[in-house]
Amino acid sequence: MTRRGWVLFAALSLIWGIPYLLIKIAVTDVDPLVVAFGRTLIGALILLPVALHRRVLGPVFRRWKVLLLYTVIEISGPWLLLGHAETKLNSSTAGLLLAVVPMIAAIILTATGHDRFDARRVIGLVVGFTGVAFLVGLDIHFDDLTAVGLVMLVAVGYAVGPIIINRRLADLPPIGVVTASLIVATVLYAPFTAFSWPVTMTADAAWSIAGLGVICTAVAFLVFFALIAEAGPARATVITYINPAVAITLGVLLLDEPLTAGMAIGFPLVILGSILATARVRRRRGDTDLVIATDQPPRRTAPVAGPKAERTADQRDTG
Repeated sequence: MTRRGWVLFAALSLIWGIPYLLIKIAVTDVDPLVVAFGRTLIGALILLPVALHRRVLGPVFRRWKVLLLYTVIEISGPWLLLGHAETKLNSSTAGLLLAVVPMIAAIILTATGHDRFDARRVIGLVVGFTGVAFLVGLDIHFDDLTAVGLVMLVAVGYAVGPIIINRRLADLPPIGVVTASLIVATVLYAPFTAFSWPVTMTADAAWSIAGLGVICTAVAFLVFFALIAEAGPARATVITYINPAVAITLGVLLLDEPLTAGMAIGFPLVILGSILATARVRRRRGDTDLVIATDQPPRRTAPVAGPKAERTADQRDTG
């Protein structure tokens, strides 16, 4: 990988580990719905000029039914649920729990006949979910199990959303799909946000929402597409395994969250399990590439190298 590729890789690894920290700060003072609305609104406003310049929104909106389904499953639903979960859970815990997304994606693709398991993948699932069991069993109080359930729903959304992309929207420019999805999510949130808007907002919450929209959404998508063009999708997918480490580190260092025994045991098991569960098996005709989701943009199987190449099909490794 080139020097530029490594710089993009390092930047994106950090960017995709930040959302959990910023969400935790924001939902301490602001309703999670307002946080999600602010994030999608800011992200959409920044990416809209790019999408308009490339004239890529029309084809996406013509498939509005699929776009709406994708938006609810991948963006508007998960971002709202994650905010509610982090009113109870530490940011580091939420980040680590979402490391199970690759395993959930593997299960879904196998269950639908688009992929298959070998012994290594089965072992990976057992190891990974054992890590989750350690985390939940050692660190999570009974009262917080509902929040854990919300994060698991987010993980399912992050696993299913990219499958929709690959099946129904893969021929469309990624920047168009992303921008259109953010616009739709903003419209979906807007009517309800009016009833949750705070009378006052702390500076920490405001800056966190701005950071989520600018850095973790708009900039993240643009950097990701640049990384795909520079290094290809296969190497870019490795970031999925780095995000939880960044989330844990930021939570411990900046929010004084504890580095617990559950994390120490669960984190390496979850990451190892994800790697094993998503390892490639010998291909058969009709098999489909594994798709993984996180709090990240869609990933596709062919590298993109500009507006024209953006029309090629590509794959997510997920956020």
